[in-house]
Amino acid sequence: MFFSVPRSRRDFFKISFFATTLALLRPRLSWGKFASMPLSSPLSLLNTHTGERLNVAYRTPAGAYDPTALGELDHLLRCHHTNEIHPIDPRTLDYLALLDQQLGGGHDIHIISAYRSPRYNALLESKGRGVARKSLHLQGRALDVRIPGVQLARLKEAALLLGRGGVGYYPRSDFVHIDSGPVRRW
Repeated sequence: MFFSVPRSRRDFFKISFFATTLALLRPRLSWGKFASMPLSSPLSLLNTHTGERLNVAYRTPAGAYDPTALGELDHLLRCHHTNEIHPIDPRTLDYLALLDQQLGGGHDIHIISAYRSPRYNALLESKGRGVARKSLHLQGRALDVRIPGVQLARLKEAALLLGRGGVGYYPRSDFVHIDSGPVRRW
């Protein structure tokens, strides 16, 4: 049996103390995974490869996705190597918006990589750049980001606390990877 009932008041108090201490030490963990979605999620983005900027609320005030804004985001987050446009998974955008909010909101977010065409991914792989053959970038489900003025380690920790998908930490390349795949870290 994996769980046993405390046999004494002392055991009960030990378990209660441990649980309370854990909750107090990691308060964001308790609400982070269950944070409600904002009704409107404005994003301020810079594509570092093209120099293009976009300030957009991709959700309506009622909380629905705005198709026009999503199209603008798809264009900004296209493969910079081939100019191929692919739909970006709205869950990935929600993750990014929540991450921005977790850090105080209103940041100018630098996009290092978003959608990658199969041709560009194969080129990076052939050059030994350490890209995954089945990368979620190929599906428009991953973003590599940094936020000027926010320490990279803090950005990583905030993404991990949200618990919404994959988080990769690349301090030498100065970015954090987030995706809408299964929750995992590297």
